[in-house]
Amino acid sequence: MTVLNESEQSYLDLCKRIIEEGENRPDRTGTGTRSIFAPPQLRFDLSNDSFPLLTTKKVFTKAIIHELLWFVAGCTDGKKLSDLGVKIWEGNGSREYLDSLGLTDRREGDLGPVYGFQWRHFGAKYTDCDADYRGQGIDQLQEIIHKLKTNPYDRRIIMSAWNPSDFGKMALPPCHVFCQFYVNFPEGGKPKLSCLMYQRSCDMGLGVPFNIASYSLLTKMIAHIVDMDCGEFIHTMGDCHVYLDHIDALKQQLERTPRNFPKLKIKSERKDEIKSIDDFKYEDFEISEYDPYGPIKMKMSV
Repeated sequence: MTVLNESEQSYLDLCKRIIEEGENRPDRTGTGTRSIFAPPQLRFDLSNDSFPLLTTKKVFTKAIIHELLWFVAGCTDGKKLSDLGVKIWEGNGSREYLDSLGLTDRREGDLGPVYGFQWRHFGAKYTDCDADYRGQGIDQLQEIIHKLKTNPYDRRIIMSAWNPSDFGKMALPPCHVFCQFYVNFPEGGKPKLSCLMYQRSCDMGLGVPFNIASYSLLTKMIAHIVDMDCGEFIHTMGDCHVYLDHIDALKQQLERTPRNFPKLKIKSERKDEIKSIDDFKYEDFEISEYDPYGPIKMKMSV
């Protein structure tokens, strides 16, 4: 049988391998997992507007886009995502959960210096999610864009969310911790921007499909700002696991044959107006040719 989408099939094959061969391990949430360590990389072609949204189940695209824009804005207030109908951080921002971490003085929804803060204000002193941090810390995202524009051969085009000095203030230390960008220069064409991301903790059923799409979208956004085409998204994983209560759902997904990935474009009427990474809005993205199977429900472990 010919597989139309080898990249998604590689993801499914990895899920199958973990279910069949993974080691049973306890975890922070108490749910239990089957896990392997450092499997082969997953690679996704981002050229020609291809966008790696899984097709063997419908993926909640709205949440992916809103969460990424929330990261880019440097925001750490989970309530702002909830107000947009994106509930994925509510468990980690609940009063009960924050109190369990000893963050009793933190208001509900204040997640601490998580991803967006590290991307835009690395090294700044975190007080709360309502403070104005403009001009504080290192803006890693802007530094990446500056390097891509001025020295695209640089081997230090890197952004890290891993900041141990801030772990005690975070509702959750980062799972996707580090990314590096690389530019190819094909003959007779525009430069191509690729992204490699390292993820220390990989929830294959629920989280990884989001992470693949999110970093692919980030790559496309940065490529637009620096006037490049897209190359690949490469996903490197550490502790790669399937939660025990996701196994049946994944077995259902494994029975499905992947279809072609959809296309994602920045709307033509906005292209010329978007000159900064901060100019992007939710409405700027247009996804077409997405033909997934139906959704498969999986519970998020907190």
